[in-house]
Amino acid sequence: MTETAGRRERKKAQTRRTLTAAAIHLSIERGSPDRVTVEEISEAADVSPRTFFNYFSSKEDAILGVDPERRAELRAELELRPAEEPPIEALRAALLASAEGIDENAELWAQRLQLVREHPSLSPGYVASFADFERGLVEAMATRLQLDPDADLYPAVVVAAALTVMRVTVKHWQATAAQTPLTELLDLAFDQLADGLALPPTS
Repeated sequence: MTETAGRRERKKAQTRRTLTAAAIHLSIERGSPDRVTVEEISEAADVSPRTFFNYFSSKEDAILGVDPERRAELRAELELRPAEEPPIEALRAALLASAEGIDENAELWAQRLQLVREHPSLSPGYVASFADFERGLVEAMATRLQLDPDADLYPAVVVAAALTVMRVTVKHWQATAAQTPLTELLDLAFDQLADGLALPPTS
């Protein structure tokens, strides 16, 4: 990637983050996503509504931070992990990279999850977005293992296990007000999974 292309990609990523932050902050401030318009989000982010729609198809997508490019990068990261690496360890590495971004924007992520929890209108998009994310990881894992994601059960099972670890860890991280970095909690949870979910030692 040339320096110019790299600069362009960084600017696009920053614009996407700014739009998402504006959508979340306005929704929190107004008490509901229903009281916020695309035009108001665009104005808060200092871009035109036309630019908004270059990044998101709706204000709900902006709140959820749907980013196909980042998901494609994560899928590529999983596919490019060392071939000899066990599947669950490859998923650990890929998801830890994703968790670093959450740690860097902890407050914004907490607000996003609060909005999803409090406003059912966001739930269908959240569920669909997560399902799309999961499908991409299943396909990437199948590619790594030279399996058919539609015929072989293993890629879906191992990805579902890893994403359950991720989901439960994020929930715990949020419930404890992000006192411990998500990456640290996620690494610990994957240790427990890799250990066969053996009971922790009693004190």
